[in-house]
Parts: sequence; C-alpha cells; structure tokens
Amino acid sequence: MLPNAELAVPTAEDLELVELAREVIDANTDAGADEDGAHTMGAAVRDADGRMFAGVHLFHFTGGPCAELDALGAARAQGGREIKTIVAVGNHGRGVVGPCGRDRQVLFDYYPGIRVLLPTAEGVRVATIEA
Repeated sequence: MLPNAELAVPTAEDLELVELAREVIDANTDAGADEDGAHTMGAAVRDADGRMFAGVHLFHFTGGPCAELDALGAARAQGGREIKTIVAVGNHGRGVVGPCGRDRQVLFDYYPGIRVLLPTAEGVRVATIEA
C-alpha cells in the first residue's frame, strides 16, 4: 500500500465481506472477551467471480497462519484463483483490522492490485496494494 494512497469508501459488496469475516470468527473463536485464544481473528476474500471464502487464524508462539492467509488458502482449495478483495476482523466486535507485515508482504508478492479493507478514523476504507 502506498503511504499516500487515496482510500476509497467500501462498497456494499465490501461490507458483505466484512460481515462474513465477522460471522466466521464469532462462530469459531475460542476465547472470552478478555482472554487470549488460538482463534481470535477471521478473514474473508472475494474472487473475480464474486465468490466469498473465509478463514480463521491459528495462533501459536512459533508463528501460525494469520486469518488472511487461511482465507486465501481456503479460496485456492475451493477453486478461487483471482482474488480481488480481502478483509480481517477481530473477535468480540473488535471490527476490521489491517494486515500484519507478513500478510502485507504476501499480498504484495502474490496478489498485486488486491483491494484491502482497513480501519481508519473515518471508518472502514479500501486501499489497493500496488506492485
């Protein structure tokens, strides 16, 4: 993402993706509101055909797949090839969360041009990762 990139307002489809990520983590979190857990982040992606795929992260002190990488893997396993948009959401209503450095690098390397939903002071906005 470019430091001075213009952020777009999310579309209705983008907000559907946020809702899917929220639903998947709410259904699968293993931690209470003030607890740590192995599954506390959800993510969803949309491919060029409009199909949505979701995943949850698996925390481990040695490192584990973030929710974004899990959702990307789920998409691939189910035939999703041209991923257009991605979002991550925290459990217990924490809302949209931006990708970590490792995820940003993966998106930059494998998904140039992908739209990423991000939290801002003005609400959720969309940035594009450019190569």
